[in-house]
Amino acid sequence: MKIFIILIIYLSLNISLTFADNNLKNERDKITKERNDLAIGWRDNLGYDLPVPGTYELYNIGKASNGEVVNGKGENIHLHNVMDGKITLLSFIYSNCTDTNGCPLATSVFYKIQEKLKTDKILLSKLKMISLSFDPEYDTPEIMNLYGKDLSYIDADWSFLTTNSLKKLNPILKEYDQPVIRKYTVDGKYDGVQSHLLRVFLIDGNKLIRNVYNVDFLHPDLLINDIKTLLLGNE
Repeated sequence: MKIFIILIIYLSLNISLTFADNNLKNERDKITKERNDLAIGWRDNLGYDLPVPGTYELYNIGKASNGEVVNGKGENIHLHNVMDGKITLLSFIYSNCTDTNGCPLATSVFYKIQEKLKTDKILLSKLKMISLSFDPEYDTPEIMNLYGKDLSYIDADWSFLTTNSLKKLNPILKEYDQPVIRKYTVDGKYDGVQSHLLRVFLIDGNKLIRNVYNVDFLHPDLLINDIKTLLLGNE
């Protein structure tokens, strides 16, 4: 009888462990799938209706930071001057990023925005898009020119910028609360960007940050809706 009871307990434990293992595997598979799935910004459609522009409010998150940057001609200019009083979308990228849901996503969303607005010349004229490099050691003005070549073939105001050094860049990143992890060799030499959080900043004509988009909310339709809302608020 004791042997029978022990056998029952043993079988019960094995069944419980099997279920636990299966649950753990299912959770791991779910996490892996979520990480590998393309972000919402790659979809043509959001899958839900957006509120009518102007029927909601975008709050003032804080002042958009300034800083010294370098344009495609190699000229030192200030970030605020590049914004030029327009509604601005600012994205931090680096040209050799291989994370599908990272810099390529941000660049693709900007590209889609100009595509969607190409028939609305008035709205397009009030929008500035800025792609600023995380990696000035590699992303020279020439590299950024190559990166942006043929991307902005419409009348969109899209600048591809870098900085002269990490010393110039780091204060800008700090003010925008934009984290980045860099790589270094065993002897301490800089070896490029390892990873970063994807963030795109919506900045109004008064240089106030009105929204910050991460990978879960970076879709051209969402951004265009917010841009129209800001413009309606200015009328």
